[in-house]
Amino acid sequence: MIQLLLNALSLTAAYSLLAMGFVLVLNATGAVNLAHGSFVIVGGLIAAALGSWLGLPGIALLPFVLVGMIVIGGGLALVAYYPLRDRPAVSVFISTISMGAILETASRMLFGPSPRVAPPIVSSGSFQFGGVTIGIQAISMVALAVVLVGAQYLILSRTTLGKRLRAVAEDREIAATLGINVNAMILVTFGIAAALAGSAGLMFANTFYITPGDGEAYMIKTYVAATMGGWGSLRGAVAGALIVSVFEVLVPSLPVILPAVAGAQSLFSPTASTIWLYLAFLVVLFFRPQGLFGEAVQQRA
Repeated sequence: MIQLLLNALSLTAAYSLLAMGFVLVLNATGAVNLAHGSFVIVGGLIAAALGSWLGLPGIALLPFVLVGMIVIGGGLALVAYYPLRDRPAVSVFISTISMGAILETASRMLFGPSPRVAPPIVSSGSFQFGGVTIGIQAISMVALAVVLVGAQYLILSRTTLGKRLRAVAEDREIAATLGINVNAMILVTFGIAAALAGSAGLMFANTFYITPGDGEAYMIKTYVAATMGGWGSLRGAVAGALIVSVFEVLVPSLPVILPAVAGAQSLFSPTASTIWLYLAFLVVLFFRPQGLFGEAVQQRA
């Protein structure tokens, strides 16, 4: 049971990075970046390629992934957002879908269609603690996510750059009248969001493999997490990531945990758990459309 909880927590850590990056761009631009799931694939493939080439653990590859994804995220902002920022939101919506398709097609051309695996963050294997076997990769995922989220918090709350980013997220027009370069701050936000998603890709690439074409699945789960938690809420993004992880890890394990449902394994299979997740998503939308932690942005695309 402890290992199951740890697996759910490690998956929450990765999904939290993904969802928080999505929310950062949403708050800064008011637009939905539907290429965000593709950042996971690109980051994971970069980690896999560098890992096979350099033979280094994931933690040593992380700086390369972060820098590469910042550049890619900024490039996407220049191509898919800035030329269309004064047009209806649906224009950005469509342009980011196109960019996501371009990123994944390019990834398939460069790396091939087969699943790829990246090195573990620190090392593979497990250790015994109190008679319980604990996976090193799961612990490493949680620790790395805490460090990255903590770094993001410090940047946003303690630095001049962070204050400018928050000002743009609150009100772009007022930020511009205060002399803040709004376009530059949005460019930085896209870079940070891509870096967070790429870091999640590095985690997924060892635990679940990474395959070109899976970006859509990650995008849907990110959207579900952000909406259930509260559209535009960073803490809501973490809560939504936890909900998604519970359905992916704990629900399929219910026949093992609870003998009373052992005879209904088909109702709690991994495929069925996805159905339960989307049903829960609909229930939340029906009873609390603003999300569990409220809605910071009152516009949905």
